[in-house]
Amino acid sequence: MVTGGGGRWPRRFLLVSAGYLLSWRVGALVGVPVRAEVTVALLGFVFHTVFGMGYLLIPSYFERVLDATWPPAVHLGLTGFGTATLAAASIREGPRLLEPLGAAAWTLGVAVFLATILWTVRDNLTGGETGTAAGKREFRWVDRYANPFVLVSLGYVLIGTWELLAGTTPLPGLTDGYAPRVTHLLAGGGATLLLLALGARLAPRFLGVPAPRRVVGVVLPAGALGPALLANGLGGGLSLVVGALAEATAVVGFAGLYARSFVRSERRTVGLTAVLGGLTCGVTGVVIGLSFAFGGIATERIVAHRQLMLLGFLGVTIVGFAMQFFPPTAGRFRGANDASAWLGVAALCGGLVWIVAGTLGGVHVAVTVGHALALAGAVVYSYLIVRSLRTVASR
Repeated sequence: MVTGGGGRWPRRFLLVSAGYLLSWRVGALVGVPVRAEVTVALLGFVFHTVFGMGYLLIPSYFERVLDATWPPAVHLGLTGFGTATLAAASIREGPRLLEPLGAAAWTLGVAVFLATILWTVRDNLTGGETGTAAGKREFRWVDRYANPFVLVSLGYVLIGTWELLAGTTPLPGLTDGYAPRVTHLLAGGGATLLLLALGARLAPRFLGVPAPRRVVGVVLPAGALGPALLANGLGGGLSLVVGALAEATAVVGFAGLYARSFVRSERRTVGLTAVLGGLTCGVTGVVIGLSFAFGGIATERIVAHRQLMLLGFLGVTIVGFAMQFFPPTAGRFRGANDASAWLGVAALCGGLVWIVAGTLGGVHVAVTVGHALALAGAVVYSYLIVRSLRTVASR
């Protein structure tokens, strides 16, 4: 729960996230360097949603109240500036201080976020108090089991952020600073594990179907173990194989859990269907990832894997959950209907299909068409979420 005027800050993080989504898709279409694209996609779009929903959900899931206004404000300014600066440093050669300045700003913003969340839940770090309603006793086991993994995901955010900072400054790092390692720590350990931990609680409530304990009991530990092993084993070897298997188990397991609940549920919304689409992209992405561990590594498969996991798994899933929390149909503005929402989701998913197929098939025109479609989907989503958030703010 968020009080004291702090409720507006999660919405502002989502607004910034939407802006970075547009920037990401424009950059992908015009062909910015991969590092700049990943920076804007992961730090800008994905993590500003993670931060916003973290402020909104984590305190209430630990049965605590976040009564703070200035930390999220400072945090947003720092990470927003840090992301833009890091992206700019990746696009072209500039002042040498640009990259460390961006990394420092990002790190300070993340420190504010982690300190605020941890201080809020400081007397419930085990997550034993879950805020589960009295009438939702069938969800209580999963709620209590999932809570500690939220803190594990925050640990990944801390380590990944430190590695990002160490890679641009003389500070000592825990790894060699190889950029894909940092990406896997942040994307796999931070964003994905938090999505799984919070999703294990959100999905049963949205769909009205309790999650099977045995599946959750396997998915979350696998999701906690996989990113560390992957980051350590990117050069090859047993760590890569075990890490890839663990991450695949987590993503495929959660996708199966969600699909099972989706089929059994009578609830059908654009947001819930989009989440299913995003998780399907994740399954495809980890299957390609497994091929890296058990077979050769080809450039086109690396690109396809990156697109499926960033735009598909994290991107479309985030869009789905955002639309479920802030449905466009709740607003009174032009385009506030399911048809517009379907159009945005279809363009994102359709664009991704063209991108992946064109990449694997070596058809550059198809890739360009895919990027254009994905940009169109991003425009529609950003319009809908901005107008929906304005509607919520005006109430």
